[in-house]
Amino acid sequence: MLALNRGDYAEVVMVHMIVLLTDFGESEYVGMMKGVIYSHCPSATVVDLTHSISPQSVIEAAWVLMHSHRLFPVETVFVCVVDPGVGTSRRAVLVQTSDYTFLAPDNGLLWPTVSGSRVRLIVDLEVPEDAAPTFHGRDVFARAAARLWCGTEPLALGSQCESLNKQLHFYLSGRAGQVVRIDRFGNIITNIPPSGLQSVKLVVGSKRHSLPFCRTYAEGPDSGLFVTKSSYGTLELTVKNGSANDVLEMRPGDLLELQ
Repeated sequence: MLALNRGDYAEVVMVHMIVLLTDFGESEYVGMMKGVIYSHCPSATVVDLTHSISPQSVIEAAWVLMHSHRLFPVETVFVCVVDPGVGTSRRAVLVQTSDYTFLAPDNGLLWPTVSGSRVRLIVDLEVPEDAAPTFHGRDVFARAAARLWCGTEPLALGSQCESLNKQLHFYLSGRAGQVVRIDRFGNIITNIPPSGLQSVKLVVGSKRHSLPFCRTYAEGPDSGLFVTKSSYGTLELTVKNGSANDVLEMRPGDLLELQ
């Protein structure tokens, strides 16, 4: 449950670095966001977590952020832009926890990460009048990150609020779960724990697959699907020197079941 500690927020955020997470791929939009940050704060440290989130996949972004943010130093600001509702009535928010600050659309992306944290402050970010309704990454979130780096108080960026979109939850029920990440190699990462399996009978839609469980990619069969334990600690569907997603054609959020 979200625990909001009123009056316990930091008036000025000490920013160690700014970390970007988007679904922008290799497009110019990443560079534009960095340009805004560096124009305001030439000394800023900006790190790319990833820009390879599947387009519009809020669930994939939420999974990556949840498992990655604690690898970064305390006082990191995360700018997370996977925003299919950009320009609509959805809010742009700043969430300050005891260790980190997050800037993102309020579409559920942040909830899995901050739900178990000590949340100090939530700010409904002000959208500048000149902001493009199709690019809040550049005109809202990058600007806000730059202003934090330069010492602007979080409450100067908008108005305090007490709620956050809680609609995103990862589905896991017994031996049924969902796809949470498809990486650039075409590996399909699920949220299902391995449970010491030697082989896996997998149901995807109406199709059933009997797959061996291999400890490493090298131990897998030379052709065909197999299952391994991902670096997230969950089951991963893969093909040696190939793409599991070319075979299964799945998307983040798709359901699957072990039998």
